[in-house]
Amino acid sequence: MARQLSQDEIDKVFNKSRVEEDDLSKRAVVYDFRRPDRIAKDQLRAIHLLHENFARNLASSLSAYLRAYVIVNLVSVEQLSFAEFSQCLPSPTCMVSLGLKPYDGNAVMELNPSLVFPVLEMLLGGSGKGTRLTREATEIEQSILDALFRIILHDLRAAWQVVTSIAFTIEGRETEPQLLQILAPNEAIVSIGLEIRVGDNTGMMNIGMPSIIVKMLRHKFDQQWSVRKTDSTEAEQTRMLNLVKPTHLRLDARLEGPALDMQDLMRLQPGDVLTFDYPVSRPAKLLVNGHVKYEGHVVATGKRKSFLIQSVSG
Repeated sequence: MARQLSQDEIDKVFNKSRVEEDDLSKRAVVYDFRRPDRIAKDQLRAIHLLHENFARNLASSLSAYLRAYVIVNLVSVEQLSFAEFSQCLPSPTCMVSLGLKPYDGNAVMELNPSLVFPVLEMLLGGSGKGTRLTREATEIEQSILDALFRIILHDLRAAWQVVTSIAFTIEGRETEPQLLQILAPNEAIVSIGLEIRVGDNTGMMNIGMPSIIVKMLRHKFDQQWSVRKTDSTEAEQTRMLNLVKPTHLRLDARLEGPALDMQDLMRLQPGDVLTFDYPVSRPAKLLVNGHVKYEGHVVATGKRKSFLIQSVSG
C-alpha cells in the first residue's frame, strides 16, 4: 500500500544527512604540505638501538678521559622540525654544526651548560662540584672542549659504522640556538636526546640528524637489522656446497729463503748456485689463494712435481 511522507518526516531525513556530513568534516585533518613524510617506526627503532650502543661506548670513553664515573642514558629518539628542535634547547648553550661526509647536509650537536662547565672545571684540575653557570663559553673554553668533542664524534662515527661510514666533523659553533641557520625551520630532523651524568652533575646532549639523510639510508638499515635465519637445514647446506664446488683456487708451494740485494741479483750468471738455507726436514708451506693452509713436502710423482700434505696449518 503506497504511503506519502509528511513534511516533518522529509525534514528529519535531510537533517540526518547534514549531521552525517558534519561528522565527516570534523574527522578530517588538514594536511601540511610543508612537512615531509615521516620516517617509518621500524627505522626509528633501529636508530634507537644504534644510539643505545653509542651511549654505552661513550660512557666508557668519557669515564677514562675525565677520570670520573660517567653515566650516559638514551632518553628519546623522535622526529621534529628544525624549528621545534631549536625551541627546546636552552639559551645560551654550546652548539656545533657537524659535517656528514660523504653526504651533503649538516647535523647539530648541543651540550647543556649544566654539563659543559663542570666538565671544563674537571679538565682544568678541579672537582667539578657546585659549578652552576649559564653564561656563554669563551673561545679559550671552546678550544678546551675540542678534545671532548673529538671523543664524542669518534664514538658516534663508530656507532654509525654498522650502517654506513660517516665522517662527523665540526664546521661551526654557536651559543644561541636561534642563530644557527644551517637548516630550514620546517625541515624535518631526527632528534636524539641523551642524558649524561658526571658525578653530581647532570645535563643533556642533543643530536639532530637531517631526516632526508636517514631516509636515504633506509635500505642499509633494513640490511643491518633484518632478521636472519641462523640454523640452516641440511638441504640448504647441500645447496651451498653445490654452489661452492665449481670454485677455482690457486695453490702455491713455497720455500722460504734469505733475502737478496738487487745488485747481487743483477750479477748472477748461469751456473751460479744459490743457498736457501732451508733444511730438507723442514716442511714447506702450501698457500691457498695467498693464505697458508697446509704444511708438507714437495715430492715427485712420475715426471711431475707434487705436494705431500702432512698437516693442516692453523
